Amino acid sequence: MSTWLDTWKYPSILLISVGVTNIGAWIYLIALNLMLLDMTSSPLAISALYVIKPLATLCTNLWSGSLIDRMNKRRLMVALDLIRAALIVFMPLCTSMWQVFVLVFLVSAAGSIFGPASMAYVTKLIPGDQRPRYNSIQSFIHSGAFLTGPAAAGLLFLVGPPSAAIYVTAVAMLLSGLVLMLLPNVEGTPQGGEQAAKLSWSVVKTDLRLVIAFGRKQVYVMTIWFLYSLILVVIASAMDSLEVAFSKQVLGLTDSEYGLLVSTAGAGIMIGAFINTLVVKRAAPTFMVGIGTLGVCLGYLIYAFSHSFMAAAVGFVVLAFWLAFVNSGFATFYQANVPVEVMGRVGSLLGLIEAALAMLATLLFGAAAQWLSIPLVVMTGAVGMAVFGIMLAVCCLYGGRGQTSGSPAHLKDV
Repeated sequence: MSTWLDTWKYPSILLISVGVTNIGAWIYLIALNLMLLDMTSSPLAISALYVIKPLATLCTNLWSGSLIDRMNKRRLMVALDLIRAALIVFMPLCTSMWQVFVLVFLVSAAGSIFGPASMAYVTKLIPGDQRPRYNSIQSFIHSGAFLTGPAAAGLLFLVGPPSAAIYVTAVAMLLSGLVLMLLPNVEGTPQGGEQAAKLSWSVVKTDLRLVIAFGRKQVYVMTIWFLYSLILVVIASAMDSLEVAFSKQVLGLTDSEYGLLVSTAGAGIMIGAFINTLVVKRAAPTFMVGIGTLGVCLGYLIYAFSHSFMAAAVGFVVLAFWLAFVNSGFATFYQANVPVEVMGRVGSLLGLIEAALAMLATLLFGAAAQWLSIPLVVMTGAVGMAVFGIMLAVCCLYGGRGQTSGSPAHLKDV
């Protein structure tokens, strides 16, 4: 028992923070949509919310990686949680849409920095042999938040307005920051003060050259990342932006039927994440990414070519089930193959590229759906996703033989 506690004490604390943050994020998203709709009565204003997050990523990720790798990551994560809590508190006090947008932008910017910082901290805190299990449990927690977050938001709306739910989100962020304070310092020596103060454009340019050199040396790793991002982030985001229109205008679903359709995805995610925690120790990360990607692409194909609620629901369950395997497998692969010394810089720059491509793809899919037809665009997107999915599966299952598991040695000559 003591051995288990010694091994999983800090990972458990980190997972508690992840759970609190994810539930709070769902409450925040739903409450913010309702609050803004009450304020403006404009669907366009709601759509603008979904552009702000990638826009914030584009504005922060060029330089934030240089900051992350030079700062104490635990302190940075705590500070970002507290900053987000403080910003969210002011949202219900806003009197105009633009004030809300500014705060949402700042919260999203803090979140864009938090992601790469958290990945680097997790990699330093958790030994390599524990990461697959940790990532699978984290995926399960993400899946649970997908169900419990909206349910908690619904209960809060029964007893109060959306602004009250916003305050609950601020409390959740505050609690997450306080929980993170219980975690150890894994930096060895403090790095936040002097080095972070010297951050400049010349430093950022040097770091960009370092990341580019790393990418050129680690072609296999970058290929896996690019295909994963193209399928699971870029095309998936563009497809998801047409989800409501496809479900209601093409499949003819009512609002309640669409809500039930989304719930089937939640069930698929939970089942997949639970099974993933059981098999994660027996499967290589690349195997999970390869097989999982094929499953996700199959689910999107079933959904895109469906003509009824039942067929679409089957597609949702299939893609959601395999999503847990892909995400936890990719997280483990990334942690093993990107040296933690440059993980903040690599992750931030890759996140910037992802955000730019996702915004472009979403705009292209939206324009094509307007000018051509929604079914044609959705089916074309699903077929394109499947083609890239097969390429990723081949790379994962057959292309990584002899690939190193990742170490600071990757930094040599970079």
